[in-house]
Amino acid sequence: MSVKDDISTALKEAMKARNQVKLDTLRSALSAFTYKRVEAGHDLSDEEMLDAVRKQVKQRTDSIAEYVKAGRQDLADKEAVERDILSAFLPATKTPDEVRAIVKTAVSSLAAEARNQGAVMKIVMPQVKGVDGNLVRQMVTEELAPA
Repeated sequence: MSVKDDISTALKEAMKARNQVKLDTLRSALSAFTYKRVEAGHDLSDEEMLDAVRKQVKQRTDSIAEYVKAGRQDLADKEAVERDILSAFLPATKTPDEVRAIVKTAVSSLAAEARNQGAVMKIVMPQVKGVDGNLVRQMVTEELAPA
């Protein structure tokens, strides 16, 4: 079953349960799929659909930070609920320990003169899809810091 099918099924359940927040969130995900399909000019693969969901989760996370900074906890709570609904459709992400191991491997695989943050990030990011880029950047910086 594809991600789109899973979301469509959950949408029907949300309609039956009259859960408006879940309904709106899932509709926005399906809308993102349609938009991305038109933009790409072909039917989306499961990975492309997951990327669209990841993007929406990241948008929600960024919005939460901004709402909290502005003192709008009510809106931050709403965004957190939406983020949790969308996150349920994503595969499990790697733990911080797993990410750190990948970063260490990438740093050790590079020659000493090529060890810079950009080169390491280029190696690490495809391996840790779905993990917060800021967390990865912080780990890379720590690993590259002179001992």
